[in-house]
Amino acid sequence: MELSKLKALIRLVEDPDEIVFKHVRDRLLDYGSDAVPFLEQSWEEDDYGLVFQKRVENILHDIQFQASMDRLKTWLQGEEKDLIEGALCIAKWQYPGLNEKAVYQQLDAIQRDIWLEMSQKNTILEKIRLFNKVFYNIHGFRGNTENYHSPLNSFINTVLETRSGNPLSLCILYAHLAQKVDLPVFGVNLPNHFILACMDTQQINRYRQAENRYGVLFYINAFSKGSLFDEQEIKTFLANYKVAEEREYFEPCSHTQIIRRMINNLISSFQEVGNKQKVDELLQLRALLEDA
Repeated sequence: MELSKLKALIRLVEDPDEIVFKHVRDRLLDYGSDAVPFLEQSWEEDDYGLVFQKRVENILHDIQFQASMDRLKTWLQGEEKDLIEGALCIAKWQYPGLNEKAVYQQLDAIQRDIWLEMSQKNTILEKIRLFNKVFYNIHGFRGNTENYHSPLNSFINTVLETRSGNPLSLCILYAHLAQKVDLPVFGVNLPNHFILACMDTQQINRYRQAENRYGVLFYINAFSKGSLFDEQEIKTFLANYKVAEEREYFEPCSHTQIIRRMINNLISSFQEVGNKQKVDELLQLRALLEDA
């Protein structure tokens, strides 16, 4: 009975009366993702005209956007806030049909290759160098310097497909894979850049109690083939931008901050190409993270 009601509602999408259409649209939005396959089937098979098709497209988009909002809310409410899951929340906003299983399969394959290169006898520095060999030389990840501001650099699935991304997306992949092979690597949220910190897990608590130490062994520039550097280079970087040396620029940031920055990058990318609808939606997604 419910299925017949749903199909009847879809048939009414072409009704010329705007009041009727608004009621139908609201009812279909209430069905949410359950209505999607039937809307898609009707769009493909039923010859109801261009108005019907355009309205169905808009309803599908609204349902998918609401699903993205709901998924990001659920992610925020979780205790763990898995970084790849957060990145997929944003990727699914742009690519509703994204095969998430395939994303995890690609990550698992890269992780296996990294793990096979390493030995328990390796020092942490040796492990990072082996990690870089697999990540950059074998799997070919690189910073996208040619199209730095492209929105494709911010979606985890396209970065995996093209093997190129911006500093943030490469750091997300790097940190996720590093942690999977027990390397304590975490994101650091610099102004105008994003880097990684390899932590000294034995000394981290003691360092955090000190005034100017952060429990970091060294820093990693994922955008530059995993080059290593120390905190003095961060100080020089901040001085060049005339930014004060705040503690947050030397320590790992939260996963919520990382996803917020991903959204900010996308806002800038879509503003550059004048896509107001995308910008408006991203602003709504970012608003969910404002107080998080």
